Amino acid sequence: MLERFQQYIHSKDLFAKDEHVLLAVSGGIDSMVMVDLFKKSGYNFAIAHCNFKLRGEESDQDEILVRQIAENHGVEIFVKHFETGLFAEKEKVSIQMAARELRYKWFRELLGEENFDYIALAQHKDDAIETFFINLTRGTSISGLHGILPKKNNVIRPLLFTSKKEISDFAKANNVKFREDQSNSSEKYVRNKIRHSILPIFKEINPSFLETMTENIEKIQFVEKVYFQYIQEQKQKLLIHDGEKYSILIHDLIRNINSSSFLFELLKDFNFNQSVVNDIFNSLDSQSGKSFYSSTHLLIKDREKLLISKIEFENETDLKIEKIYIERDCSKIEIGRNCFKFEMVENNSDFIIDKISSKAFLDFDKLVFPLIIRKWQKGDSFFPFGMTQMKKLSDFFIDNKVSLKEKDEILILCSGENIVWVSSFRIDNRYRITNSTKKIYCIDLVK
Repeated sequence: MLERFQQYIHSKDLFAKDEHVLLAVSGGIDSMVMVDLFKKSGYNFAIAHCNFKLRGEESDQDEILVRQIAENHGVEIFVKHFETGLFAEKEKVSIQMAARELRYKWFRELLGEENFDYIALAQHKDDAIETFFINLTRGTSISGLHGILPKKNNVIRPLLFTSKKEISDFAKANNVKFREDQSNSSEKYVRNKIRHSILPIFKEINPSFLETMTENIEKIQFVEKVYFQYIQEQKQKLLIHDGEKYSILIHDLIRNINSSSFLFELLKDFNFNQSVVNDIFNSLDSQSGKSFYSSTHLLIKDREKLLISKIEFENETDLKIEKIYIERDCSKIEIGRNCFKFEMVENNSDFIIDKISSKAFLDFDKLVFPLIIRKWQKGDSFFPFGMTQMKKLSDFFIDNKVSLKEKDEILILCSGENIVWVSSFRIDNRYRITNSTKKIYCIDLVK
C-alpha cells in the first residue's frame, strides 16, 4: 500500500517532495493511516487537529491521541478548539455545516500564515462513491457526478486510490492507533445511511462494485473535461460581451443540441438557477419584453436576443424583482441588501423556535420546491399565523400599520401559488410547525 500511495501522489501530481503539506487529522482511522504513510514516505508535513467540542470527553481523547502521534513522529502540530454548537446556532446552520465552515476557514488561515503548500484530507474511494450518490439523489449537473477530486486548488486527497477496507487492513498490520467516532454509525445522517444501508446492497449484487464505480467516476471526469471544453468554446462564440452587458443570439442558441441545458451553462455564471432558466427557455418563442431575474442580474427576452445586465441597487425600493426561485438545496441567496439563509433540520424535542420577526420556521414536507421570492401584489391573501380564515395582504398591512415605504420593501416567500411567509412579519398558518412535523425549514433574513 505504501508504494501505491507514493505512485498515486506522483501520477496525480499532488505535490512535490520538497513541498510542505498540512495534514487534517481527526484521530480517526483514515487520517491516522494517512499520517503513517506520510511519515514512512519521508514527506515534509505537519498536523492540524480540530476539536469541535461536540462529544465531550471523547473529543478531548481524540486530541490527546493526535498530539501524542505528532510528538512521536517529531512533527509540528496545530490544534484549535471551536464552539461549534454556538456557531451553528448563531448562523442557523446544521452542526455538520458549521464544523465544515469552521475547519476550512482555519485551514485556509494556516496555509497562509504558516506557508504550507497544501492541505491533505484523508478521503478514500468509499467516500467518493458516497458523495456521488448523495449528489445524484439531490439532483446535480455533470460536475456533481465526478465524485471527490484528488486535487482542487490547494486541497489534496492522497488516499483516493484506496478503500476503507484496505485502510483498515493497513492499520491492523502496522499497529496504527486511532479513535472510533460513534456518530459514524448513526443513520441520522444521509452519508451514513448510504454507507450502511444502500451501498452494501450494491456490493452484494456486484462484489467488485467499488472498483466498478471508481472506473465509472473516472470516465465521468473525462467526459466532464470534454464537455466543459466544448462549453467554453461555445461561450466565446455565443455570449457577446459589450461593456458590462451581455447578449445571446436566440437563433444561434437553439441550433445547439439540447439547447435548454446549454442555456443553463451560459447563464449559471450570472446566478440564474435551473427553474428560471427553464422559464427563459420556454419564453424563446413568445413575444419580446419579458424579464427574468437572478439575485444579481436581469435578463430581457428581446426579438432576436437575450439581453443580460447587472442589477444595480441604490436602495431597498429599487428591488424591481418579478420572481426569484429557491431550489431545495439552496442555503443562501442575496437580493439587494437582503440575505436569506435556508436550512432544513430534523424536528425533535431539543428544537426551539426563535420567535423574532426576521426568522421563519415552516413544515418542510408541506413545501413545494422551487420556492419563489417576489414582491407583494394586489389581491394577495394568506392565512396569518394563528388564524383559520384567509386575509387579504392589503388588510393585513393596514392592521399592522405598515407604511407605504415598508410595503415596497417587503418580500413574499411562496410555495406554488400559496404565500408561506410575509418576510419580517408573519408565516402562513397552514405551514406552521405542529406535533406531526418531521422536518423544519428554517429561514433567516438578514438585512
